[in-house]
Amino acid sequence: MNYLLMAPQPGAEQNPITTFLPLVLIIVVFYFFMIRPQVKRQKELKKFRESLAKGDKVVTTGGIYGKVAEIKENYVLLQVDDNVKLRVDKSAVVKDMSDVTPQK
Repeated sequence: MNYLLMAPQPGAEQNPITTFLPLVLIIVVFYFFMIRPQVKRQKELKKFRESLAKGDKVVTTGGIYGKVAEIKENYVLLQVDDNVKLRVDKSAVVKDMSDVTPQK
C-alpha cells in the first residue's frame, strides 16, 4: 500500500515528508526547465562575444545587421554600409549571421 498518499488518522500527525514533497518537486522542475537552460544560453552568448573577430557578420539586439570592423574592450565597431560605421556595445551583439543563407 502507498502510505504516503493516505490521509492521516484523526488525532495523528501528518508525515513531514509528504508536506514538503510538492514544494521540493516544484523547485526541481523550475530549475531544470527555466534556470538551467537560461544559464546555458548566457554562457554560450558570452563565449560568442569573446570569440568575435574582424570581418564577422553579426546582428545587434536592435536588429542592425553589420560586419565587425574593429573590436575594443567594451564596444564593437560595425560597418553597416559603405562609409557607415556604428559603435555598438559588445553586450548588444547577439547573433552571428555568417552561416545564414540569404533570403530570396
